[in-house]
Amino acid sequence: MADQYVAAIDQGTTSSRCIVFDAAGQIVSVAQREHRQIYPQPGWVEHDAEEIWAAVEQVVREALASASIGADGLVAVGITNQRETTVVWDRATGRPVHHAIVWQDTRTGPLLRRLESEYGERRFRERTGLPLATYFAGPKLRWLLENVDGLRDRAERGEVLFGTMDSWLIWKLTGRHVTDVTNASRTLLMNLHTLDWDPELLDALGIPAAMLPEIRSSAEVYGTAGGVLDGVPVASALGDQQAALFGQTCFRPGEAKCTYGTGSFLLLNTGESPVSSSHGLLTTVGYRIGDRPATYALEGAIAVTGSLVQWLRDNLGLISSAPEVEELARTVEDNGGCYVVPAFSGLFAPHWRSDARGVIAGLTGYVNKGHLARAVLEASAWQTREVVDAMNAEEDVTLRRLRVDGGMAANGLLMQFLADVLDVPVVRPQISETTCLGAAYAAGLAVGFWPDLETLRAQWRQDAQWQPAMDPAHRDRELRNWRKAVDRSLGWVEDED
Repeated sequence: MADQYVAAIDQGTTSSRCIVFDAAGQIVSVAQREHRQIYPQPGWVEHDAEEIWAAVEQVVREALASASIGADGLVAVGITNQRETTVVWDRATGRPVHHAIVWQDTRTGPLLRRLESEYGERRFRERTGLPLATYFAGPKLRWLLENVDGLRDRAERGEVLFGTMDSWLIWKLTGRHVTDVTNASRTLLMNLHTLDWDPELLDALGIPAAMLPEIRSSAEVYGTAGGVLDGVPVASALGDQQAALFGQTCFRPGEAKCTYGTGSFLLLNTGESPVSSSHGLLTTVGYRIGDRPATYALEGAIAVTGSLVQWLRDNLGLISSAPEVEELARTVEDNGGCYVVPAFSGLFAPHWRSDARGVIAGLTGYVNKGHLARAVLEASAWQTREVVDAMNAEEDVTLRRLRVDGGMAANGLLMQFLADVLDVPVVRPQISETTCLGAAYAAGLAVGFWPDLETLRAQWRQDAQWQPAMDPAHRDRELRNWRKAVDRSLGWVEDED
């Protein structure tokens, strides 16, 4: 067992990674490669799925080489992925018919308004746990069917296949057309109670069933890989945020984590029954192991956090690398009265306002680039505060601590500010790459590399903890200012087709 490993492929919004883990859940090697962000129009975001596949092949090779092993050293590989990003490809050639439409993309707004008028949002929310929002994959697929010449006819004949990025990678690795319950639950097409595609919702969205993948659990062997992973069982798939929940070993109802990446996502384990939300949260599948009952979660999805730092770097040129934002923010004592609301593609939880756009509020001649950097970091914490307030109201249980992970969890200034605005301890694990770890854990469980969930829980270790230290009156005043800034971001986009 000591010389065997599990690999995880993390196909994210801005890059693809492969991490190799040992039996203790420790990282053996890492490889990562970025891919292009394609912006055809304002509010539109696309990826080249073939470019992503080439990057995945490359990072797998690099991670195996760095670990000094071949594919035969792996007992399994797991996949975790950016969730709602939508790909359609030719069944015969395996070539995508169009760029992938990314989860951040807002082009489906007019379609969603038509669906709400014809069917009402309640019909979708009761079955899927999701609001009618541009975030989700089903409407993106409908857009492709309506706008790519001949695609609908080909879809009805079964000549093209739909999938989120997990399905795309599993297809490329094994030739199997499957997805898992966590990714399927992000399409507006899967019934949360049956864990299968809902015929009435397919009809409402005009989606031919012939192009949909088979829905499987999050931890089982889907097939055996060829190519760079020849002979390795592909044994798990989880959407990235559910994978992080799993990697943080939040296996008990009431346990929560927040991942700070391109966006940020707070998930709360609610056990074996879905909890309907009345405060702007999503009801989603947390994970499903083999043939056991599914575990559900409430989720607060924030569209823009880490990508706001990238915007500060790439669009404004105030920093040359993302980690420099903390150094720049520490040149000032506070935000100087400046607040940044990063509604680049609307606001997600708990607002769900696609008409919102980003604002910088409170500018005076006093504000400098340090204040702006600090406001950029604080925006991630304030958006988290809004989600936590909604979650506390939903569950009637006060959040007592928050486990954090993702790239921005390395930012000590942000983590302290997060503890301050939430007024709870913030805890970071030793293994911060919990998204990959969760996919590896699930794959290892599927093939018996790890025996059970308690074995995984015993491996979790704390790396750092931040305690709240902000004066309550100051926190309340800053929260009021943040809410005023959010109000000014709303209603910017006209309601037009």
